[in-house]
Amino acid sequence: MPDLTTQFLNLTLSNPFVLASGILGSSPELIARCAQNGAGVVTCKSCGVTAREGHANPVAVDWGHGVINAIGLTNPGADEGVHLLQQTKALLAPLGVPLIASIFAPTVSQYGEVAAIISQGEPDLIEVNISCPNVADEFGTPFAGTPESAAAVTEAVKKATTIPISVKLAPNVPNIACIAEAVVSAGADAITAINTMPGMLIDARAGRAVLSNRTGGLSGSAIKLIALHCVAEIATRVNVPIIGTGGVSSGEDAAEMIMAGASAIGIGTAVWYHGAAVFARMRDELLGFMAEQRYPDLAAMRGVALR
Repeated sequence: MPDLTTQFLNLTLSNPFVLASGILGSSPELIARCAQNGAGVVTCKSCGVTAREGHANPVAVDWGHGVINAIGLTNPGADEGVHLLQQTKALLAPLGVPLIASIFAPTVSQYGEVAAIISQGEPDLIEVNISCPNVADEFGTPFAGTPESAAAVTEAVKKATTIPISVKLAPNVPNIACIAEAVVSAGADAITAINTMPGMLIDARAGRAVLSNRTGGLSGSAIKLIALHCVAEIATRVNVPIIGTGGVSSGEDAAEMIMAGASAIGIGTAVWYHGAAVFARMRDELLGFMAEQRYPDLAAMRGVALR
């Protein structure tokens, strides 16, 4: 039987599948359900310094080839986020599944502030979301847009916490590998790639955008090839673990992401479609693929498409 054990920084995961931020990550019980169903590590929904209501409905639509969403970073604020982390960790402890906290902020200094607060909840990793594509009207251009701004946020977070961090990058940039190099030089311990791709869905008969925010982030199978390309570009330029995220919905998709250089695999839209049980299904599919192709473990498969 192939070995799915994954070493990710100081964490030993039973398998490489990660519940991505924003999907079933809003309550301890839902997060724990994903762990119970086979996720190797789970991520809470992104949290800011203060509470945020997000955008008005409709905020998420299945358009046939994936999901487009403009949730708008709805969250209860960092202080309440600490309590949610503590409650979630208590549920995860018997399962031995690590917990990732996700953070965002409108300014560099507030990234440091929210990182310091959320660290009180003692997550195993902090994911620094600098790439949400659907709050530009409120926050301006995402910090993932340039190496300089991405590095500035990374430095602020590293100064505020001793917990390892993974910086979540955007796909819609001229050179994602250059930005990856900048955040790693600034202290990032890992990288999450990618966030959703900006998009717009129009109802031609109504003559208007479907989402209340007009634009949103595209996820699901439609962006898998973009995610694979970005992960491969990053893997050839930096030597830190990568959580490859985007369009993975089967065990073979997961194998492709590992072959592109990812150490772990973020699962989001597939959970939207199939529920928490998708983790066990994809785990079994990946095991079957590895046995068929005679890969004894993930290390033997990692990065083979780059050689």
